[in-house]
Amino acid sequence: MNREIHEACGLFGIFAPERQELARSVYYGLYALQHRGQQTCGIAVNDDGVINWIKNEGLVNDVFTTEMLDKLGLGNMAVGHTLYGTKDANYRLNAQPMVVNHIKGNMAVCHNGSLVNAYELRRELELQGSIFHTTSDAEVIAYTITKERLKTSSVEEALCEAMHKLDGAYSLVIMSPSKLIAARDPHGFRPLCYGITEDGCYIVASETCGLDSVGATYIRDLEPGEIVIFDKDGIRTIREHCGTAPKKLCIFEYIYFARPDSVIEGISVHDARLQAGAWLAKQQKIDADVVIGVPDSGIDAAIGYAKESGIPYGLGFIKNKYIGRTFIAPGQAHREDKVRIKLNPVSSTVRGKRVVLVDDSIVRGTTMARIVKLLREAGATEVHVRSSAPKFLNPCHYGTDIDSRDALIACNHTTEEIKNIIGADSLDFLELENLPNIIGAYPERGYCDACFSGKYPTKEPVAIEKSRYEHKISEKKEAK
Repeated sequence: MNREIHEACGLFGIFAPERQELARSVYYGLYALQHRGQQTCGIAVNDDGVINWIKNEGLVNDVFTTEMLDKLGLGNMAVGHTLYGTKDANYRLNAQPMVVNHIKGNMAVCHNGSLVNAYELRRELELQGSIFHTTSDAEVIAYTITKERLKTSSVEEALCEAMHKLDGAYSLVIMSPSKLIAARDPHGFRPLCYGITEDGCYIVASETCGLDSVGATYIRDLEPGEIVIFDKDGIRTIREHCGTAPKKLCIFEYIYFARPDSVIEGISVHDARLQAGAWLAKQQKIDADVVIGVPDSGIDAAIGYAKESGIPYGLGFIKNKYIGRTFIAPGQAHREDKVRIKLNPVSSTVRGKRVVLVDDSIVRGTTMARIVKLLREAGATEVHVRSSAPKFLNPCHYGTDIDSRDALIACNHTTEEIKNIIGADSLDFLELENLPNIIGAYPERGYCDACFSGKYPTKEPVAIEKSRYEHKISEKKEAK
């Protein structure tokens, strides 16, 4: 199986009480959310219904200069987006915000997640005359909303109607000529919250760290299925889709995606990772001299492991801050090249020591094998690997870059075999039954763990390729 592009991205939006310079605020917000995507970024500013936008491949500080931010001009609304993608994706074309011009007014759409019925919706729209320029779900969503907008009296009503057709994961920030709109799918797979600044600007962001970056006070998370509208009359909500599906926030947000200083649905990401490490230590006792974590998302779990086990925590690696995350780097060759320059072991911490190495997850195994080798070269006598996530056994259809069982080492090997492949002295994964303990096992805190358990909250995609040309090839092969 192969998906052209996956969105597990960063969303940011701002609604100001009066016309002002907003591009820099969005820039700061995207900078705080850069960890959610490093392939493309974009900003769109709304000035009395005229939407000016800039988007391109690259990191936020590479794409946007002072001069480019100035070109976006003044406005009373703005949205921004950071994207990560997989190999073979045309990043420039798939960059967001997705700006659509139609008879009922302009619209900019930012999307985080992945639809399980994207192909069906796209095919239906194409047969009705829609022309697609990207392989992104955001364009499918934009066209679906536009289609409904032709039959409804407002963009929020159109979105509400469109949500009856959208299936899967989607957090959205949408800008119309006069409104900023935020929405989450009925399961609430991906996070989204909003707050307010001292000067009365409403801020919408994927994580609370985005609010913090512009000095906004957190108000609350959007409920799964909720639509929140910000306009000159204030705030109002549409809850027609709330409570129509069980809550299924992606548990991997706490383990890996989110920044540790963020709070998602009342739960500190940092605390959740501490708990993951603590439960790892409870699962399997081991004699060791030092606990270290793989920067950045393995650090908190390592601290939790050290505290619970009584084994001292040490600084095991220095990370090159200018290298992006290996897990979301497109292409295996790129992942392996980046590991070589991304991490450098602190030899004084590990030389002559029995080391417990904690990371957030083991997906393909190649990165971990390289890290274990680095520690042995630095003088570690033993390396005991611990994963603060359970075994990845299933593809994710909701936005995480795990699209095939073929790429999952745990699907094809036992724990003992994986231990030997990565060169560790021992290996343990967080047990699936301990997963709810990292966020508190409360009924109202539903979460999705399908990549570990195989229990999907929605139907699985019938056809998951997003290239219309791939579909034509597949249809021809079936015909033969």
